[in-house]
Amino acid sequence: MNQTRTFLIFAWLMVATLLWMEWGKEQREPLPAAQATTSVADSGATVPGAPPAVPGAAATPGAVPDAPQAAALPGVNAQAAAAPQAEGLVHVRTDVLDLALRGGAVARADLLGFPQTRDEGSAPVRMFDDAPERFYAAQSGWVSSTSAAPSHESGFVPESPGTDYALAADADTLEVPFVWHGADGVSIRRSYVFTRGSYVVEVRDTIYNRSDRLWQGHVYRQLVRLPQVLKTGWTNPESFSLYGATWFSPGEGYSRVRYADFADEGAVNARQSGGWLAMLQHHFFSAWIPGSSDEVTISLHTVPGPAGGMHHLVREVGPGLAVAPGDQASTSARLWVGPKLVGQIKAQGVTGLDRAVDYSRFSVFAVLGEGLFWILDKLHGLLQNWGWSIIGLVVVVKAILYPLSKAQYQSMAKMRKFQPRIQQLKERYGDDKQKFQVAMMELYKKEKINPVGGCLPVLLQMPIWLALYWVLLESVELRHAPWIGWIQDLTARDPWFILPVLNILVMWATQKLSPMVGMDPMQQKMMQLMPLVFGVFMIFFPSGLVLYWVTNGALGLLQQWWLIRKFADKPGSDKPDAGAKPAKATAGN
Repeated sequence: MNQTRTFLIFAWLMVATLLWMEWGKEQREPLPAAQATTSVADSGATVPGAPPAVPGAAATPGAVPDAPQAAALPGVNAQAAAAPQAEGLVHVRTDVLDLALRGGAVARADLLGFPQTRDEGSAPVRMFDDAPERFYAAQSGWVSSTSAAPSHESGFVPESPGTDYALAADADTLEVPFVWHGADGVSIRRSYVFTRGSYVVEVRDTIYNRSDRLWQGHVYRQLVRLPQVLKTGWTNPESFSLYGATWFSPGEGYSRVRYADFADEGAVNARQSGGWLAMLQHHFFSAWIPGSSDEVTISLHTVPGPAGGMHHLVREVGPGLAVAPGDQASTSARLWVGPKLVGQIKAQGVTGLDRAVDYSRFSVFAVLGEGLFWILDKLHGLLQNWGWSIIGLVVVVKAILYPLSKAQYQSMAKMRKFQPRIQQLKERYGDDKQKFQVAMMELYKKEKINPVGGCLPVLLQMPIWLALYWVLLESVELRHAPWIGWIQDLTARDPWFILPVLNILVMWATQKLSPMVGMDPMQQKMMQLMPLVFGVFMIFFPSGLVLYWVTNGALGLLQQWWLIRKFADKPGSDKPDAGAKPAKATAGN
């Protein structure tokens, strides 16, 4: 199996993936409002367009009963979402985040360290957005079947109205308080706590019961989004990243669903302790992370949006609290809003949260991806350049896979040795392909040649190559990262097409070293076109990926040249013996 065939295998896998994505392209389009109906978590019939009912939440033993099905949670307030509103917004700015809070919701969030483009003065990436056509928010409130409770839409008001907040230069944390006062003497104080350099916001609720009776309720937290129509195509990395909702349970593991598949997913009503839920996109994500011992119920919903289309919602309900008269109780969760920075994600100490960096839905690729990124990150710590780190990673992977490559090229060297004899058989049998194949297989058997001996090493390497492909696509650390000279963004295409041209040359040179045993002239011509086809194929790929392929191909070419020389016989040994009668052994066929 030569290097060109390796590229063909990879191309086949890529084409299969692209065809699958194109098949699902229609499903990714937002559905018109007329088709909108319901909560996918409810098993019973629901009124079209009505907000989903709260699924039963698990109770704290001896404290709070299940949340009643009759208590309804609004998914999206049509009036509030009809147009961006400045009233009631509290502006908060830290060293990494610029947010707008509206009571029970984070209405807007900009990532100050991540501009939308490399252009000078580019606006920062906006995660949460209250514009109807781009609606995306993190919301939290309370439900109670026995008492009044604030929702994310109404109830919470700023403790200091008219105040904007900014993280002081000499401070590490910033607290922004809201409060709700019930008519029966119960109040809830909500604090948003920000930390310097962190994309995590702690949302802490404290219930004060100054009434004369027990207060009980359930907290809910949800992420709501109107999915945007993405540009699809094999040149757009966003097409390959998960655009949808995920959640993780220590017991059930990692689950994911694209927005287009919400309606097909069926009833999702998962109870779990701890874990998290999130909405993912290319390079960025948002997530609610409850306490590790909090028992919650995860559910998915779709509800009609005020601007048309469907809002997609992933929600957790719980934990439940029972607060006696004169007593108080608290619950808190963390809200992540920011980039998929592996280091900061792992620093949260939350089991499974690193799966938000979605290298693959398949565990084997996810584990390989995490390992490859770990190597890449360590190399970056040493080299301080992501481009050189990619090259270093290829060198490390090549070194690890050297035994497999050695076996592959040994097989190739043996094939080269017998290529003249195979050519003689081909000339003898002419167009009789069946007899030619029989004679060639007898030769392989006699000389103990395994014609697929080079295939197994390539197949074993494919999971590593595919995992590395996803790592380079998914890693936000490479976003807008320069390499050298003309490459100033490893996630953008090569502006001068130098790397794709180098890739063509490397593939052409590799092909010259590769035997084309048994191929007819038409097949050989097709193989000779492959370098050009792949060069065109990679013109618009992110330059970081093309850099990987050029480096991998160049090292493979050097490795192939050296190993073929090492395992080839002495000059002249590849010629048939003068007195040999190669056709006689097969004359009777």
